[in-house]
Amino acid sequence: MFKLLKKDSGSAARRGRLTTRRNTIETPVFMPVGTRATVKAMSPAELEELGAQIILGNTYHLFLRPGPELIEAAGGLHRFEHWDRSILTDSGGFQVFSLAKLRKLEPDGVRFASHIDGTRFFLGPVESMRIQRMLDSDIVMAFDECTPYPATPEQAEKSLNITARWERMSREQPLNDGQIRFGIVQGSTYPELRRRAAEQIVGIGFDGYAIGGVSVGESEPEMMTAIDAAAPCLPENAPRYLMGVGTPRQIVESVARGVDMFDCVMPTRLGRHGSAFAGNGETIPIKAGRYARDFTPIDPECSCYACRNFTKAYIRHLFNVGEILGVRLVTLHNLHYFLHLMERIRTAIENDTFEALRQEFRPQ
Repeated sequence: MFKLLKKDSGSAARRGRLTTRRNTIETPVFMPVGTRATVKAMSPAELEELGAQIILGNTYHLFLRPGPELIEAAGGLHRFEHWDRSILTDSGGFQVFSLAKLRKLEPDGVRFASHIDGTRFFLGPVESMRIQRMLDSDIVMAFDECTPYPATPEQAEKSLNITARWERMSREQPLNDGQIRFGIVQGSTYPELRRRAAEQIVGIGFDGYAIGGVSVGESEPEMMTAIDAAAPCLPENAPRYLMGVGTPRQIVESVARGVDMFDCVMPTRLGRHGSAFAGNGETIPIKAGRYARDFTPIDPECSCYACRNFTKAYIRHLFNVGEILGVRLVTLHNLHYFLHLMERIRTAIENDTFEALRQEFRPQ
């Protein structure tokens, strides 16, 4: 399933290959987020052209609308959204705790009110695994409790114990042939809890391992401390996934710590608001007045469709008059930026030049 191809000589960066029943994924990899069975503003054909190897879907959102029964009747999530490559589905645990209007923690899950209309539901490891089995995603995430930030050591430990129970339950549930199951390491900002969580989850035994509960309000140094504590405790022969991260610099620094897989809404979310990534991670506010007569591409070094064909002045005009093409062009550019960054990272690890790339993304 996962093959480690090369290790960087100057850091813990890894070059690997993850094989699912759908395709072979070259790692480190960035996974565009398709929460509701679509990556916002992009068609599947455009994602393929950009080189996306795997995308995300979300159990919580698809459970509420349109419902797993409908998606199963359509032939599964791949057929429903016309995506032939791999899909990873998040378990819904994070969304229950961040979006649900009212929630009550119970031993086997969470009773909550939908953020859409207040309808009451129950979601736990049994339900999450059943839904993900109906969606028929390629990589299934265990159901966990995302520890809030900030949390006292006592609160974090209590949350960790809940996650350990739920992940054992998640591991016991049946899946479809070929589905891969990942466990999730929690532990907040406390290194000892992170190490303990990693040991617990590895002891349960999963196909891959995720570091969750980061990018939830903590500082970047705290995030890196959590990764530093957890990553070395995870098996070398299994993929490592950092959930919901992050900026280009955070991705590079996390690769240096041994992480293989990333997802983040940042490329699409900022794209919808007119911010484009360029260079070593800086953003360009396309809607700014200074670009009204700027007839250069978003990034002259970029080879994406938007940069090959359009100028900042034109894209700014599209945003100003409310034309959806502006959103699509900046989103496409941002996804190209992130996916191309991962290509650069993979090449740098192969050529043993990763440290030089890493220096490019460090603050000057």
